[in-house]
Amino acid sequence: MTISPDQAGWFKQTFDQLTDNMEKAILGKRHAVRLALTCLLSEGHILLEDVPGTGKTMLARALANTVQGSHARIQFTPDLLPADVTGVTVYDQHKGGFEFHPGPVFHSIVLADEINRASPKTQSALLEVMEEGRVTVDGQPHPVGRPFMVIATQNPIEQAGTYRLPEAQLDRFLMKTSLGYPDRSATIELLVNARVRDRAALVAPAITAETIAQMSGLADDVYVDPAVVSYVAELAEESRRMPHVKLGLSARGCLAFVRVAKTWAAADGRDHVVPDDIKELAEPVLCHRLLLDAEAQFTGVTIESVVSRLVDAVSPPTDRVA
Repeated sequence: MTISPDQAGWFKQTFDQLTDNMEKAILGKRHAVRLALTCLLSEGHILLEDVPGTGKTMLARALANTVQGSHARIQFTPDLLPADVTGVTVYDQHKGGFEFHPGPVFHSIVLADEINRASPKTQSALLEVMEEGRVTVDGQPHPVGRPFMVIATQNPIEQAGTYRLPEAQLDRFLMKTSLGYPDRSATIELLVNARVRDRAALVAPAITAETIAQMSGLADDVYVDPAVVSYVAELAEESRRMPHVKLGLSARGCLAFVRVAKTWAAADGRDHVVPDDIKELAEPVLCHRLLLDAEAQFTGVTIESVVSRLVDAVSPPTDRVA
């Protein structure tokens, strides 16, 4: 069943209100804020990669504060253990049995700050919960509930003492984006209000978990024409044939494309996906999923340029199939 125009209008109005609420903390980065909200309503996870001091953690905290739910921040360090993330089973002498003590991952919004500073063993502790919404400790599964979202940050410049995320874990992030430096007007506004030390504290809760579930359900009902589905499949096939690409778009990546395109269309007040939605979301959906070969690094080929050529190489549909 396709959502009605009235439902699409309500979705857009609510989405814009959430964006305005988060912009109290993140100035001049409306597109990045909309991507983060799209990821939340698509029931996915987002990776924020940028240089220090651009507001990655601030964006994550602003999103967490927007939701009327629990949130936690995990500062990833080399000595962090998997049990510090998922929780641990402890023997209770008074009860005469083992009791599970949940870790910080049992919150609605989980900020994994500087995720590439933890060891691969600790990073892998997030694999199951990001994919299946549960953790297994001592053979016992423990669901984390809904909504659940991991917001991970990493610094691409400083690589000393870091561990690169494996492709299997990168693929579990619905989108990857960066903030970049603020423009001149946003910088001036930040400096004028320098007395505000914590801008994320200005963001008040604006949406309940029940409303998030309702909006996610509406996004699932956005119509996707078979021509657009074929367009996504053709992009995936072409990505595997592109020069310098060692690993193309996976089936999980195709599903991510369709999911975020539905939410993006609803956020624009539409009840259907258009090819421009796919083109606009290509970079945040694809950049962390396509793996370049060694020759590309020596010749200066960037993943952004490969994604741009991929979008140009595949013609979008001009007619509906049904």
